[in-house]
Amino acid sequence: MTIFHKSPWILALVLIFSLSVEAQENRSLNQVINRPSVQAKFFTEDPIIDGKIIGEAFWKSIEPIGDLTQIKPNIGAPASEKTVIRIAYTDKMFYVSAICYDTDPKAIVVNDSRRDADLTDDDSFLFILDTYNDTQNGFLFGTNADGMEYDAQIDNEGKGTNNTNRQQGGVIGGINLNWDADWDVKTEIGDYGWSAEFAIPLRSLRFSPGENMVWGINFERNISKKTETSYWATIPIGFDLKRLSMAGKLNGLNLKNPGNLKIFPYALTQVLNNKALVPNKSDTKVQAGMDLKYSLTPALTLDLTYNTDFAQVEVDDEQVNLDRFNLFFPEKRPFFLENAGQFTVGSPGEIDLFFSRRIGISENGNIVPITGGGRVSGKIGQTNVGLLSMFTDDVQNLGIDKNSYNMARVNHDFPKSRSSIGAAFINRTGLGDSNDDYNHVMAVDGRWGLGQKAQITGFLAKSVTPGISESDHSFKIQYSYNWEGWELRAAYTELGEGFNPEVGFLQRSAFKKPEFFIQRRWRPDNLFNLMELRPHVSFRQYADFKGNLVTSYLHIDNHWVWKSGLEIHTGVNYTTEGVLKDFNLFGVVVPRATYNHNELQLVVMTNQNKAISLNTRSIIGGYFGGDRVANSVTLKARVGDKLNSSVLVNHNIINLPKGEFKAIILGNRLAYSFTPRMFVQSLVQYNNRSRITSVNARFGWLQNANNGLFVVLNLVKDNDVLDLLNTRSVTLKYTRSFDLFSL
Repeated sequence: MTIFHKSPWILALVLIFSLSVEAQENRSLNQVINRPSVQAKFFTEDPIIDGKIIGEAFWKSIEPIGDLTQIKPNIGAPASEKTVIRIAYTDKMFYVSAICYDTDPKAIVVNDSRRDADLTDDDSFLFILDTYNDTQNGFLFGTNADGMEYDAQIDNEGKGTNNTNRQQGGVIGGINLNWDADWDVKTEIGDYGWSAEFAIPLRSLRFSPGENMVWGINFERNISKKTETSYWATIPIGFDLKRLSMAGKLNGLNLKNPGNLKIFPYALTQVLNNKALVPNKSDTKVQAGMDLKYSLTPALTLDLTYNTDFAQVEVDDEQVNLDRFNLFFPEKRPFFLENAGQFTVGSPGEIDLFFSRRIGISENGNIVPITGGGRVSGKIGQTNVGLLSMFTDDVQNLGIDKNSYNMARVNHDFPKSRSSIGAAFINRTGLGDSNDDYNHVMAVDGRWGLGQKAQITGFLAKSVTPGISESDHSFKIQYSYNWEGWELRAAYTELGEGFNPEVGFLQRSAFKKPEFFIQRRWRPDNLFNLMELRPHVSFRQYADFKGNLVTSYLHIDNHWVWKSGLEIHTGVNYTTEGVLKDFNLFGVVVPRATYNHNELQLVVMTNQNKAISLNTRSIIGGYFGGDRVANSVTLKARVGDKLNSSVLVNHNIINLPKGEFKAIILGNRLAYSFTPRMFVQSLVQYNNRSRITSVNARFGWLQNANNGLFVVLNLVKDNDVLDLLNTRSVTLKYTRSFDLFSL
């Protein structure tokens, strides 16, 4: 009997064993780790937000918050530098100040000044607010010594697949960097170190009004030159600031409804020339549209959009498909990314029941005009609510009819237990002449927290499509344990042959999949200056409903992390690919057969807070009866805090029994920040398999969040690079926000 057939029983035994272990533990959460708290102080006057804190009478009247504790490099040790934090609020504003003392202020590191750039390797200060006090969802704010603006929306304690650079990627659940609120921060650098003042309008947050309310809160400080991270509410190894169930508490808030009504009109002009279609002729397009945001309650928001446009969004990263399954391209469009976590259902990146890129983008990547739509999202009590309705126009030359897309999502949190239960309904209806042009998906999901250490999650879904009546189901159940350096996961996923989520994403079709993951984080004492070792093993296996093995993957690895910032991963992979029918891989036929191979894997990452850093990943081993040498190299360089660049080389040499080929992707990113709200950046890419060279250059001058002036240049060449470019477009777009409550 194979591992696959035993896996449901193995998973059940793991769950029973884990539950029995949890049942034997008598310590409560407060006994496991003590949560700090602070009292909120109300003011009727506002401070001057200029970054100058020392000596200011407003801040001196507030008792500062206690010391921070390291999680790295020396876990449990006091932070090496003093940080003084204070909190204040008024009827309309929430304020945080931080004095980050530094004995060597000349060595303060600022890597990037662009909004939402990664703060991990900067001298930075961040805090998270659990405004619902549900221990699961929150808002994250941060800055570096240069006063850049970093904000994100956190769902389910940040769990999910994500790409953490807003200007270079998207997100799938967990962390939403595309949530850009209207707020302000100012900083100052002095001989004492540096300081920061945050001013956040309460209407930019979501919360429940009332007397003596409680929010979850935690603070983080990063000291780059020491590779040091410290927290106010201490967090065990394996977690970070997004672990809201272990945050401290902010008590005594008296909150009223601040009101919020904003409109965001835009206008754009685009000049487009497509040499492949109409040589020597340019088309000019002028259009306008508008978004509206209204707070129905402080916790529930209505968003409306008309003639939606995403001209300012960066293009997708090039990918090469070296297998027979679907490639995933993340969502990058701001309207769909706001509150995206509330609409996430399924297994992100593998079985997404709702995938917003299905709206307004065809299967071939062509733009489909979005007429408009609306969304209601937020909370009613402890119940998360998400309602979405969008309409797209027809595209006659592509044979695409008008469609409506609708989703209803509810999810009720049980805060003290880290548990929830939810349901979703997703619908696409064609607005043409056919009565059978529709698709429905219904789902229930939930999570069951087993104390702070473990959790069981899962979902069950069914699709309804005309002409499909059998095996139209999918489900997943997963157990996870994470505590004191141990991380364990065991899961079983099933996707029926008839399951068809037309507003979703499936990485592959019709499978049964067991998987597990075991990792140990170990902090050794005085061993070659190592900070952490992470030995781990993972396994996943896919089979179809006839019992045929499709994919098996066993990964054994160790991550070596030094205090200097150097990180090396050394691993070996044991793979099996069951090719059930011949397929073509760039002109080379891969015959039907079962292929068993081994691979060696090496990853090297140098210190990311240096002016020049390097990331490499190499895989050498068997591949569909032949062999593969795969190398991916990213070289990053920066000049001060203004100029950032990176060069990517993704190189695959494939030798198969019936032929050989090379797959190469070259890329270059360049970004210059004049100020935290004014930047220019470019992405140049080349793909040798599609023979496409593309250039995407953007200038942004932000008023706030995603509003302001954008100038976008796109060039695409799909033949010899020496010929004239096939497609050229220049777009000028201006978006402005108007706060109708302040007029």
